[in-house]
Amino acid sequence: QEAMLPRVRSYRTSPRGAFRVAIAVLAASLVAVGLFQLQQQGSYDSSFPVLSASSPVTASLRSGPLLSPSALSSRMSLGPKLNRFASRVNSEAEASEGAQLADPGEKDSKPIPEAFNHQPGTPPAVGRPPTPLLDMVQNPKNLKNLNMQQLKQLSKELRSDVIHTVSKTGGHLGASLGVIELTTALHYVFDSPEDKIIWDVGHQAYPHKILTGRRDRMSTLRQEGGLSGFVNRFESEHDPIGCGHSSTSISCGLGLAVGRDFKGKSNQVVSVIGDGAITAGMAYEAMNHAGYVDSNQIIILNDNKQVSLPTQYNGGNQPPVGALSGALSRLQANQPLRELREIAKGVSKQLPGALPDVAARIDEYARGIISGGPSSLFEELGLYYIGPVDGHNLEDLVTILREVKNTQTVGPVMIHVVTEKGKGYAPAETASDKMHGVGAFDVSTGRQSKKKGVADSYTNYFADSLVAEAEKDSKIIGVHAAMGGGTGMNRFAKRFPERCFDVGIAEQHAVTFAAGLAIEGLRPFCAIYSSFLQRAYDQVVHDVALQKLPVRFAIDRAGPVGADGATHAGSYDLSYLGCIPNMIIMAPSNEAELINMVATSASIDDQPSAFRFPRGNGIGIDLEKEGIIGLKGKPLEIGKAKLCKSGSDVALVGIGASVNECLEAAEILQNDYDVSATVVDARFCKPIDKEMMAQLAREHPALLTVEENSIGGFGSQVTQYLCEEGFLDDGKLRLRPLVLPDVFIEHATKESQVAQAGPSPQKNVAPG
Repeated sequence: QEAMLPRVRSYRTSPRGAFRVAIAVLAASLVAVGLFQLQQQGSYDSSFPVLSASSPVTASLRSGPLLSPSALSSRMSLGPKLNRFASRVNSEAEASEGAQLADPGEKDSKPIPEAFNHQPGTPPAVGRPPTPLLDMVQNPKNLKNLNMQQLKQLSKELRSDVIHTVSKTGGHLGASLGVIELTTALHYVFDSPEDKIIWDVGHQAYPHKILTGRRDRMSTLRQEGGLSGFVNRFESEHDPIGCGHSSTSISCGLGLAVGRDFKGKSNQVVSVIGDGAITAGMAYEAMNHAGYVDSNQIIILNDNKQVSLPTQYNGGNQPPVGALSGALSRLQANQPLRELREIAKGVSKQLPGALPDVAARIDEYARGIISGGPSSLFEELGLYYIGPVDGHNLEDLVTILREVKNTQTVGPVMIHVVTEKGKGYAPAETASDKMHGVGAFDVSTGRQSKKKGVADSYTNYFADSLVAEAEKDSKIIGVHAAMGGGTGMNRFAKRFPERCFDVGIAEQHAVTFAAGLAIEGLRPFCAIYSSFLQRAYDQVVHDVALQKLPVRFAIDRAGPVGADGATHAGSYDLSYLGCIPNMIIMAPSNEAELINMVATSASIDDQPSAFRFPRGNGIGIDLEKEGIIGLKGKPLEIGKAKLCKSGSDVALVGIGASVNECLEAAEILQNDYDVSATVVDARFCKPIDKEMMAQLAREHPALLTVEENSIGGFGSQVTQYLCEEGFLDDGKLRLRPLVLPDVFIEHATKESQVAQAGPSPQKNVAPG
């Protein structure tokens, strides 16, 4: 009651305020009585204090310093009793800092040799570092007998092992280094694979792979026939579902939890969502449903302060998560307190009329009193929120996860864990991108060894040509979905920071946001990977094409993508865009064509357009000979193909990178088989050059279409036209579309993927 006096005074003039005060006073009394009873029973540890108030998403989660006893007193004005409690909490937290968990057999454990203690923040020695504890871990069960000192040492060895592995194979380094302690704690507390642990995004899961029996194959990471760079349910029973994209774990976890309940089982379901995945709308759809369904589910928000790589969240002055926040988090994880709340919820449901709502507000006010602010968005969605927790404090993580696991309650729990991307490796900690995705690198320096091509990357040609267009046109706007580096839009943002928008991992929003820009007369370029644009398909159809809005889609990573494998393969965009009315679709055969297609899209003001281009470097064409000065392109005639080579026996019609394969195949045909081939660069998948297709059909006995796309793409467009015009009626024209096979192409080099799938020059000229 003393704690509520300031609020009483402020609400005294308002009847509604007086009612709220009455509820809040009752809530304070209930909490005080409950805590007193628990302490009397010996089941409440007063060193478990409370959370500071926090907003649920991005940097606002850490928008203020953690509360000290003095700050707690001044901010909350809760009176001397609570001030004394906070002081006691702080002193006990400091006294217990660094203390080990009391595990059975810990007294008899031997200390870890000092020589094995690699200090985080410094790179390990060149060569594989010694890992005596990790060498004994064949599966998660091997962690169960370790004490806290050994778990900490295991985490150090695990971090060193990840650094060593990725330095050889390349891959996603920064995110995996940030979850070392979290991964160790999860596999120590939970019993995978019986308990389901879902990693989202999947590139955080390298430590998880090592601890679940795949360490001996980590040298094959992202290589043909080797381990996937993401979680993969066909690879291990410890991966309930694959996740190469983002923001799916809560939905899948809820499905697993409900399925478990239907089967009468009691295993735990843990969804680890992080590295920006919480920004996507699907995560909130799932949390909204989870709060309603109220099945037991644990959601761990791995908040590494980056939200993947949106630039507006990088470099912020977010406060660190210290010992006090770890101690504060423990109260809300405390098993008896949560069970008390569950009992209260059950009682409130039996109350008549509006009283259950009143009881819910009592709980909310109690949470507000404890945390020093209103309940968070997660609480409003029906999740029990715990945090923020220091994601690199192994003792706190183990304690909180144990409490949550062992508490007999109903409903989803959100544990907000704050981590540092790249933790424990100085080059990653200091890199602007935290070494998010890397090639092979020198462990001692972090310097990557990248192959030099004959030309720049297609991504950079796109970005620089867009800059050239924007220099001349102030209406050009760039939009991307947390992929400024991957799409090249960081180069555009460097020149035009006020005209580039990073929306986070939210492709649906990116597309409709661009639609709004187009309505206002601006010229938005929406740069999204081919595989990620799949996530925004309805928005492309309904919000752009149906409205006939001139949004320009720059589709990177078209076709096979090499080591990223099936999850990132751009195998479908010509098919899923080609069936949409009002859409113009282009694909360049070289960097000069790409630059011209950027100019073409910029000039289209009455309908949507898209151009797709592959991963990798250009072919080294002389841009000046192509009439391109300063990377400023020239608009192409819409729907006009380009004749590259004339012949008489067969017509090879390629689109995109496949045109170069067709030219090579034509040489083989001429030199080895004395077959004369015409080669055409289609340039446009939609609309196709009907005049050119008709001419080729009349003048050649055989016609092949070639594309790095699945069935239903460019070849289907050509076949449909030739059928409609009757060119196949008399049986004189032999038509063969060459497309990617109807399978998911797994990770390998891009050259190997193309060889496996076709088209290739050799397959183009195979007998028959």
